[in-house]
Amino acid sequence: MKRRLIAILAPAALLVACAGGAPPKDLTGRSEAEVIQAMGQPTGRYTLPNGGTRLEYAKGPAGDVTYMIDLDAQGRVVKMDQVLDAEHFDVVSAGMKSEALLRFIGRPCARDGVRGGGQIWSWRYVNSSCLWWQAQLDAQDVVVSTGYGPLPGCGTGP
Repeated sequence: MKRRLIAILAPAALLVACAGGAPPKDLTGRSEAEVIQAMGQPTGRYTLPNGGTRLEYAKGPAGDVTYMIDLDAQGRVVKMDQVLDAEHFDVVSAGMKSEALLRFIGRPCARDGVRGGGQIWSWRYVNSSCLWWQAQLDAQDVVVSTGYGPLPGCGTGP
């Protein structure tokens, strides 16, 4: 009975494991429906200036990987990037509005208020330095500063 149960559950576990990992190698040219079939429902959806749509897929056990999949105005994939990395963080600068920030690197894993209004948004990302990347937004939801900070609880022992 135990072997039979394992034989039945193993394929389901494999599907779940694959769904949480990296997307298929190349989605270029596929429709939005095909992307959703391959990756599940997106964690965010943003309108692009060219009339297309950006689908956000926040992944990873700690939310430290986010794929952005761009669809053209006809709903076909034209671009796919993993955006939680220094290359993308370096593009963000003071003056960027919160909507553009979300569209660019996706939802933060933490949002904390600051005295006088505004917030600090924080993103986990894959690194070996126990850091996360942060953006401080003013009360009008505009980025005023960015930088790396120590990831709370990382590297601390009992």
